[in-house]
Amino acid sequence: MTGGDDSWLATIPAGAGRGTVLTRAGQRVQAGLRLGDLVRRRPPGLTASQWNTAGRGRFDLVVCAQDTGRVEFAVEFRPPSTDTAARRAERIMDAVTAAVGLPVLRIVSDTLRAVEHGPGIVTYLIDARRYAAGAGGPDVVAVGFRDIVGRLPDGRTGAVNDLGALARAEAVEAYVARRLADPILRGLHVRWSAGPAEGWSWVEVRPGECLLERVSLQTHRLSCGIEPARLAEDLAALAVGDRLRTLESGTPALIRRAVLLDDLRALRDRRDELVDDFAYDHLCQG
Repeated sequence: MTGGDDSWLATIPAGAGRGTVLTRAGQRVQAGLRLGDLVRRRPPGLTASQWNTAGRGRFDLVVCAQDTGRVEFAVEFRPPSTDTAARRAERIMDAVTAAVGLPVLRIVSDTLRAVEHGPGIVTYLIDARRYAAGAGGPDVVAVGFRDIVGRLPDGRTGAVNDLGALARAEAVEAYVARRLADPILRGLHVRWSAGPAEGWSWVEVRPGECLLERVSLQTHRLSCGIEPARLAEDLAALAVGDRLRTLESGTPALIRRAVLLDDLRALRDRRDELVDDFAYDHLCQG
């Protein structure tokens, strides 16, 4: 559901943008729509130049009601960047989406991409949001979507809605095949008081050298169905798994364990900036 006045938002036909990517649970997912396709008119407080800049900005995926075309939320994938112009364009887009009440999820990752990973992640969000809204009915055990236990693809029992479950299983297989120095995907998640949720995941590929992925989530007016920081960690594990599948096709970019420990300690030292403190002191031990 949108958080603002629906009169600001256009209804989206099924053929808009690059077309429908998938349909699920009464919703359809469109690809490649511009912000200008979603918002009927310029919100107050924006100059014509700002509106033109924002209107050209694209969302990777937009979730709409299948029957009415009403916009539910948008998702965008971005690589980490310090480019001033790109950050300015993001801020203007954020101002427009805030003015019209459009929920947006921005996923910042070096590895996760809209085409390869977007449909699966958006499907997950649709299911998690429906579950959190009570779609399972009153008889469902009071357990969070992420904590539902069932049979995993490898036959084990575990959290079936852990997006990193397959990566964790693949790490064990890679260790048995002597392609990893350690079978365990480790990770953490935090939420900055004045910023995004952030998830880390890593595995030791060679003694003293780790494959590290970091994912940040900016949730603007969007409920993800699970806690955003926990989702960020699962997405980081998903990204590690993606890179593990290409270990043999090239030299992976690894980080020395000593450098990783320094980064963890630097994060620990900023614990006062976190919403729920820092719960990973044990990971900072050399």
